[in-house]
Amino acid sequence: MKDTVGNFVSFIEKAVILIILVSTITAIVFEILKMIDAKYVELADLLLLFIYVEVIGMVRVYMISNRVRMTYPLFIAITALSRLIILQGKDSNPELLLYEAGAIVLVAIAVVILRLRYIPILRPFEDVDEIPTKNSKKK
Repeated sequence: MKDTVGNFVSFIEKAVILIILVSTITAIVFEILKMIDAKYVELADLLLLFIYVEVIGMVRVYMISNRVRMTYPLFIAITALSRLIILQGKDSNPELLLYEAGAIVLVAIAVVILRLRYIPILRPFEDVDEIPTKNSKKK
């Protein structure tokens, strides 16, 4: 029973990932057709394409390793916030620009913190957070 449920959940995961991939590729095609039709490319369009590429990269990493690296969604968030700032134009409230820029800085700090875990000196020692038991050896 447990194996059947696991296989079913795995199938659902793969199906949803495939739907995300197909939807992203479809959105890329529509965006490129829109740019060709308009005969004009804006920075917001390029950032949107970059978001799509990041989603495809995230799907690829998930298909290979069955894990999603936390940096991919954070990079997508930074790009989406940048695109939002660009789309608002010059007539928007300056306070909103500061809030959005602050959000970008916060997400960038989160990316840096996630990257710091790969530095060997910052890794925790083994067994540092375990409660000693009677069977554990004392050093």
